Amino acid sequence: MNYVRDAAMTALIFGFFASAWFGWAQERPPVAWKKWLGIAGGASLVLAAAGGFLAWRHWSDGSALGEPGAMRRYGIILGIEVAVAAVGAVVLTVRDHRELIAPWVCFVVGAHFVPLAGPLESPILYPLAVVMVLVAVGTVPYARRRGLTPSAVTGVGAGVSLVACASVSLVLALTL
Repeated sequence: MNYVRDAAMTALIFGFFASAWFGWAQERPPVAWKKWLGIAGGASLVLAAAGGFLAWRHWSDGSALGEPGAMRRYGIILGIEVAVAAVGAVVLTVRDHRELIAPWVCFVVGAHFVPLAGPLESPILYPLAVVMVLVAVGTVPYARRRGLTPSAVTGVGAGVSLVACASVSLVLALTL
């Protein structure tokens, strides 16, 4: 990332969505996980708030999305991601496989980071994409072997992945 604002916004967005994933993980997790999921969700929001504050402070410093056509590409990629995730969730619901919605959404989110890395000028999105896709693919067999809900396992994996990237992004925002 070349801009403080972009690194800070990444910390904000990933921190916020990490909190959402930790929230999704609270769909019938083991009792011992509940406290830790709450702590992780709260810590994620602290990261998001710090990123938001830094983004606000550096809003006029520039952004990769200020490059010609970058915002349009970003919007198209995001729109496709939301549509694919929603269609998949509807199909899984109709086919009575609601337990697979969290892994499906995680897969789509992970995959969408690859085309986003260009317009956002953010190479950190490539390893995040790989990790999120691996979480999505591995979560169902792991959850079934352990007698866990796929949403709990997916939520933890996605949340931890996003917190890690939010933390790296916040450090970048503070050091750029």
